[in-house]
Amino acid sequence: MKKVFTIIALELVVSFACQSVFAQKDSKTFAPIKVETPSRPAGQKDVIQLVAPKIDTVRVGFIGLGMRGVGAVERWIHIPGTRIVALCDIRTERVEKSQKILKKAGLPEAASYSGKEDAWKELCKRDDIDLVYIITDWEHHAEMGVYAMEHGKHVAIEVPAAMTLDEIWKLVDTSEKTRKHCMQLENCVYDFFELTTLNMVQQGVMGEVLHVEGAYIHNLEDFWTHYWNNWRMDYNQKYRGDVYATHGMGPACQVLDIHRGDRMKTLVAMDTKAVNGPAYIKKRTGKEVKDFQNGDQTTTMIRTENERTMLIQHNVMTPRPYSRMYQVVGTDGFASKYPVEEYCLRPSQVSSTQIPDHENLNAHGAVPVGVKKALMAKYKSPILDNELEETAKKVGGHGGMDYIMDYRLVYCLHNGLPLDMDVYDLAEWCCMAELTRLSIVNNSAPVEVPDFTRGGWNKVKGYRHAFSK
Repeated sequence: MKKVFTIIALELVVSFACQSVFAQKDSKTFAPIKVETPSRPAGQKDVIQLVAPKIDTVRVGFIGLGMRGVGAVERWIHIPGTRIVALCDIRTERVEKSQKILKKAGLPEAASYSGKEDAWKELCKRDDIDLVYIITDWEHHAEMGVYAMEHGKHVAIEVPAAMTLDEIWKLVDTSEKTRKHCMQLENCVYDFFELTTLNMVQQGVMGEVLHVEGAYIHNLEDFWTHYWNNWRMDYNQKYRGDVYATHGMGPACQVLDIHRGDRMKTLVAMDTKAVNGPAYIKKRTGKEVKDFQNGDQTTTMIRTENERTMLIQHNVMTPRPYSRMYQVVGTDGFASKYPVEEYCLRPSQVSSTQIPDHENLNAHGAVPVGVKKALMAKYKSPILDNELEETAKKVGGHGGMDYIMDYRLVYCLHNGLPLDMDVYDLAEWCCMAELTRLSIVNNSAPVEVPDFTRGGWNKVKGYRHAFSK
């Protein structure tokens, strides 16, 4: 009898334990790690769809003239309605190199700032600059952006524009307080395939988008020495997490209408051990590195408010082929950029009047080359006309997308329009660095993604480029 009672008691314990576990799954016990969203300072309001006064001639000052900086100067000499007013780099020779570009183009010499760590502050204080264009190492981006806005300038900041949540909130608050544009220079949203696919999604060709993927997979073995003072390898040595997420995040977030009807809610991240980073340092310096932080591969899953998902990867250490992964999974279609650009659509999604061989489509394979070409023509992004596309390809910058990015920035400033990317885009795409690190060091725990709009994520319905009337 005693044995029977013991068995019954054990069964009850197991039963209650199971009920407890299932109850916990529905309770806050398994809730994500909370990340504080600071209250909006008194007197501030959001800058969603911010409209600033029109600027007839956009006067620009460049800070940082290294690898990306000189290329930016070369692009801007081709953009109508602009004037390069000032150039700044800690190295005098980099300023001189950019001055030669202006001279060769028959343009006036710009004011030069160099030789001091804080020379850039004098550029920001000028009263004849509308836009400060920042292309320095990552750790100076946010500080410079905040300072420039506080001195009355719009800012455009290279990726990633901020590396910590504290930096992100400072940029958000300063943009809101000053009513100045703060745009991250994310060029990958202007890739021709991504632009076309975004338009297809907006036209309903893919059905409802359920899942997107993005990445920065680029073996930098041959490039580490090109970074001034070894700053990029040093950053990877010091920090875990996806420290360079924005190339994958940008196009993915636009497809999902992030803070334009949906928002990122939680993420989970994990990484591999670090092998190639410390091996590279040992090969170059002979030093053993025991505490190299950034894993060779970092993988992140994100869930949105509307129950859609994102997969983001970062890998700059292994010999994988270059890829931004870019995939869009819809209820009625699929798009993939790597390793080959392709679409897969239901036959019912393709118009017989403009698309050849539509009868031969099936839901199990990519559309034929002729169909893909016709789709690309039919759903060409509305921001592209033939002249802009030809100029972009001629001027260059990652196949033309850098030029389109700069052209669109100037176009919106000229016409007093909201920019294609605002400070909340910047915040959402940059927060990956700190939030993925937080997840990883807590055994890949789920982490809340703050609402950087502080409640405004559903104000605008759907992502759209702005156009002058």
